[in-house]
Amino acid sequence: MATFDHFAVSAATLSEGVAHVAAVLGLQMGPGGKHDLMSTHNRLSGLGPGEYMEVIAIDPDAPPPGRPRWFDLDRRSGPPRIGNWIARVNDLDAVVARWPEAGQPLSFQRGPFRWRMAVPDDGILPFDGCFPALIQWESAAPSFDDVGLRLTGLELRHPEGAALAEVLADLIRDPRIQAATGPRRITAHLDTPDGPRTLS
Repeated sequence: MATFDHFAVSAATLSEGVAHVAAVLGLQMGPGGKHDLMSTHNRLSGLGPGEYMEVIAIDPDAPPPGRPRWFDLDRRSGPPRIGNWIARVNDLDAVVARWPEAGQPLSFQRGPFRWRMAVPDDGILPFDGCFPALIQWESAAPSFDDVGLRLTGLELRHPEGAALAEVLADLIRDPRIQAATGPRRITAHLDTPDGPRTLS
């Protein structure tokens, strides 16, 4: 079974995504880094033990990656939003063998962090990104100072919500993660030091 790892807010620029999170949650995102293979960069903040959130955008200083970027970033438009969520697995190859539409396992490294992630050839995950990106950490995952944020719910809305719910029931057991039918949208419900907040 998979475990919730993090969710990703995609934005046209990293600064725009960071400002969006600050406006909604009153949080200044922590540091991040670059992903050379995908020509993207990010900033991260913790959601409690073993979980975090990410703001990600195309790195304007990086050369074209020579392939579609992950998280469908090449096609994104509009204001910052939660574009994807990421689930941690212990055996990526076995999970991809069961769900090949999740993508091909690729290896990544950023500083001390090493991981493998399944990335579709076209960069588009199933159910328009409501199916999770699958990650297997080969080093310790990032750790963070506790800023008082906790994920209390992750709502995945999609026109094929019933089919999505059926797939997720075989992949992950987390009562916070719920699939519903409707226009495509991912919404995170969070406890913050200033009370409940909703980020989508």
